[in-house]
Amino acid sequence: MSNRIERANSEIQRCLIEIIKNKMNDPRVDKVVSITEVSVTPDFKFCKAKVSVLDLNDVEKVTKVLQSSEGFIKRELAKMVDMPQVPKINFVVDKSAISALRVEEILKTLNIPAAEEDDDDNK
Repeated sequence: MSNRIERANSEIQRCLIEIIKNKMNDPRVDKVVSITEVSVTPDFKFCKAKVSVLDLNDVEKVTKVLQSSEGFIKRELAKMVDMPQVPKINFVVDKSAISALRVEEILKTLNIPAAEEDDDDNK
């Protein structure tokens, strides 16, 4: 990935987080929403933003609200970044956070005995 694309990704991510936290007044969007990753196409026409939410039950709802607010978010993004063309944003659920929580829950259910000291260590 080129340095230009990487810089655009990080700048768009930073701006999207700021827009969601400070400029959106939609009560359906909790302030504990995070954009975990942004990837923009090389022609800067499209952008995929991965969304993570603290409450996993709300992640689908929040993603749909963000997608329906894409026009507002794109206008605000155009004010914040200096790009010839502001990309169309596609908000998707970040499945890595969901997978990590699922693994954590599975690990909590395992009954692993505490490690016992070897008799060889005491000699």
